[in-house]
Amino acid sequence: MRKLVVSMWITLDGFIAGPNGEMDWVNAIFDEAMANYEAEVLGAADTLVLGRITYQSFAGAFTQLADNPSASPGEREYARKMNAMRKVVFYKTLDKGDWNNSMLLRDVSPEQIRQLKQEPGQNMLIYGSASIVQALTNHGLIDEYQLLVHPVVLGDGKPLFADARQQTKLDLLKTKTHPSGVVLLYYRPANS
Repeated sequence: MRKLVVSMWITLDGFIAGPNGEMDWVNAIFDEAMANYEAEVLGAADTLVLGRITYQSFAGAFTQLADNPSASPGEREYARKMNAMRKVVFYKTLDKGDWNNSMLLRDVSPEQIRQLKQEPGQNMLIYGSASIVQALTNHGLIDEYQLLVHPVVLGDGKPLFADARQQTKLDLLKTKTHPSGVVLLYYRPANS
């Protein structure tokens, strides 16, 4: 069975974005270790699971980046991989999915996610999309959380688990510290 993996950048005080969705705290410490991690996590997946906002942001960025001559070869290769992957998109206000290989789903259906996990293939990867992570966590469908804790305190912002309906106990699988001070924490649900 394929794993459903969350890869989330988070601040030390538990926010994934500033109060107005700001992500400026991330760019200052993106380094070679972070690039290696991103290539590794993306290389182990063949499906992206996204909410509408993340989907539209990624589609706009990666479709242009893939052939942008001013981007580095690594950035272009990363964008090509993202463009080629299957995308499962949860939406409420999207008419169509223009990014290639997109499958639109109106609601988070635990049964549909279970079916997708039973299909052959590599991991299914969730980037961003906190509301999707929250819903899938509430349904017990996340197999692994990879949290990249940044050495930043925002004081206010968008929390990762704002709508958690129940306690979810996690087992720490491993940790890795990057030279930038980012600490990567790998968790899986306890008793899985």
